Amino acid sequence: MRYVIIGGDAAGMSAAMQIVRNDDQAEITVLEKGSIYSYGQCGLPYVVGGLIESTEKLIARKVETFRSKYGIDARILHEATSVNPQERIVTGTNHENGQPFEVPYDKLLIATGGSPLLPLWKGVTAENIHVVKTIPDTVRLLNDLRDDVEEVVIIGAGYIGLELAENIHRLKKKIRIIQRGSQIASMFDPDMAELLQLEAERNGVIVTLNEEVQAIEDGQVKTNGNTYKADLIIVSVGIRPNTAFLKQTGIRMLENGAIVVNDKLETSIPGIYAAGDCATHFHIVKQKPDYIPLGTTANKQGRIAGLNMAGKLRTFKGVAGTSVIKFFDLIAASTGLTETQLNKSGIPYKTSSIQTTNKAGYYPDAEPLHLKLLYHRDTGRLLGGQAIGKSGAEKRIDVLAAALFNRMTIEELEDLDLSYSPPVNGVWDPLQQAARRAK
Repeated sequence: MRYVIIGGDAAGMSAAMQIVRNDDQAEITVLEKGSIYSYGQCGLPYVVGGLIESTEKLIARKVETFRSKYGIDARILHEATSVNPQERIVTGTNHENGQPFEVPYDKLLIATGGSPLLPLWKGVTAENIHVVKTIPDTVRLLNDLRDDVEEVVIIGAGYIGLELAENIHRLKKKIRIIQRGSQIASMFDPDMAELLQLEAERNGVIVTLNEEVQAIEDGQVKTNGNTYKADLIIVSVGIRPNTAFLKQTGIRMLENGAIVVNDKLETSIPGIYAAGDCATHFHIVKQKPDYIPLGTTANKQGRIAGLNMAGKLRTFKGVAGTSVIKFFDLIAASTGLTETQLNKSGIPYKTSSIQTTNKAGYYPDAEPLHLKLLYHRDTGRLLGGQAIGKSGAEKRIDVLAAALFNRMTIEELEDLDLSYSPPVNGVWDPLQQAARRAK
């Protein structure tokens, strides 16, 4: 069986390893546009801040390992430019020698990931801005973060924007975040995101809201309201799936280019699978395909795609959009839907919010914990939640993610047997406190 995988990072190599383990006769070819395989993209901001000493620490397996130990034809600088589903051939360009290539397949996995969005602002060039998605992006940023760089402007306040703000702050730079919306961290509701904004300002990070960038000229960022000096500019406004080269194949995609897959990670064309940041992710609360590109999902989808390609049936159960971010002294976590998303969907809901402590209130180092639950107005079924505090937020959201997976109601949270000891929790866990308040 000839397996071809386009993309050599999280989803692609998770799939490749499952095929190796489950098909002794497999012939596996991986086509990677870059030169680095299987690395932890989520660690890149911490390399910038010096918490991780080099990008080398992020590489899980080098390309030579896949070749020599696992017998995979792992190619670098091979960019796939088209797929012919009728003849089952992938064509592209080998950037090592500039020559075209063709690779036939019996089963194909598209794991091409996503690329940072770069709006067409006046004056934008590849030289005067930075994005952080790959190791080469990060190396270039580190090279440009010289001592003479004093003022850094970050455009966009999602996961990467906030993590970069914290880590570049560690380098003693002046940071300004520009966000066109009315809040930072749109994965949280405004009342919860306000806690993150206060944390930014407490650490000297300037947050500029409700301003849209219009031009980047002469070392300045110009918005619809002001002009800001910028010795270095980072753009972090989202990503788009790397699927433009597939438009002529007839593969079904969402409007943003994400490849629609079923629970076996199969596309609309037989023999072709997709996984990771280029594919859709079934949302267990919305009960429909969504696009939530996260590293955990890419690894999980890749593994399941590889198993199915090798004939070992396994289904992808879906995601709730569970995520967590460290931002200075705070841990902020969320899962499920926000109020903004619920209002768009028309689902009737209620909320229950509390400010409590992350352990027994009388314990010496108990810290504040803010927690918010969202649940169906009529049935009580849990729809989402958010938690922010110095510690303990991720534990509560992970429990809530499991509750969402099992379609539990807010009342059923009270029935859970959760651990208790004064140094780590109150006798009623914050989740259960919020559930009781809802009643």
